[in-house]
Amino acid sequence: MEPNLQLCRYFLPGSGARLAAVRAGQVYDLTAGSQASLATLNAWLQFVTRAGLAQAIDLLHTAVAAAQPAALWADLQVAPDASRPHLLAPLDEQEVWAAGVTYRRSREAREEEAHNIGVYDKVYAAERPEIFMKATPQRVVGPHAPVRIRGDSFWNVPEPELTVLFAPDMQVVGYTVGNDMSSRDIEGANPLYLPQAKIYTGSCALGPAITLLPHLDLHPGATIGLRIERAGAAAFTGETSTREMKRTVAELGGYLGRYNAFPAGVFLMTGTGLVPPDNFTLQAGDDVQITITGIGMLRNPVLDS
Repeated sequence: MEPNLQLCRYFLPGSGARLAAVRAGQVYDLTAGSQASLATLNAWLQFVTRAGLAQAIDLLHTAVAAAQPAALWADLQVAPDASRPHLLAPLDEQEVWAAGVTYRRSREAREEEAHNIGVYDKVYAAERPEIFMKATPQRVVGPHAPVRIRGDSFWNVPEPELTVLFAPDMQVVGYTVGNDMSSRDIEGANPLYLPQAKIYTGSCALGPAITLLPHLDLHPGATIGLRIERAGAAAFTGETSTREMKRTVAELGGYLGRYNAFPAGVFLMTGTGLVPPDNFTLQAGDDVQITITGIGMLRNPVLDS
């Protein structure tokens, strides 16, 4: 198994959305082949459940070996435009869920915004994690597409998160980069406002691709970096590591899958350990760049709703 094999989705003018494999800077159009199990991400995840992950990844390698590159990875790093190929969010029918208060810094930030009411400290120490719905597919944007800030909020931040893709049978398939956009003042006013602070159009970004690293010990200490540019200069930079996570991917996935079914598979954001200071809020025109070791950079401009 090659740990650097990735899956992405991209738009091809005249053809629409394509599932593709990425290897060594080359993009291979899987949808163009004759394999029905490679037509879409959903179809491939169904094959994972039927045949097993090892055989599903072998199918990808076989398809790549028999194909010619359809594009260069670098050429797809452009803003969405129907007239040219560009990356899409690496999902089709999958929901996105999220885990909260999995890093100490996240617990501290949530307590600060909630005026120290204590509920987040209790979640951090509890056996049961905080898990909530983050986005349906139509609320998710891909690389270089704009994320949004709410017009009824005055304190908006990106939350960079290692995001896990689970197959329908809840086995780990791989990882991508996630941006869990949050309106901190709305959530801080009352924990019951969490859905309004977290779930709205353009509140979630995923990409640039899914790195196929199914073994949980392959990402014990991935570095997560966040850079926010404003008018061409750095307005915020920071870095953390998944070593700071209190909970494991297996633990979070176990709770997510309890008494719940995801026929198309599901993405889970694993929480953030990197929060801009309390005096920082995103502005329209900002450029958010999130980098995770072994996966790549997810870059999105900010648009005021």
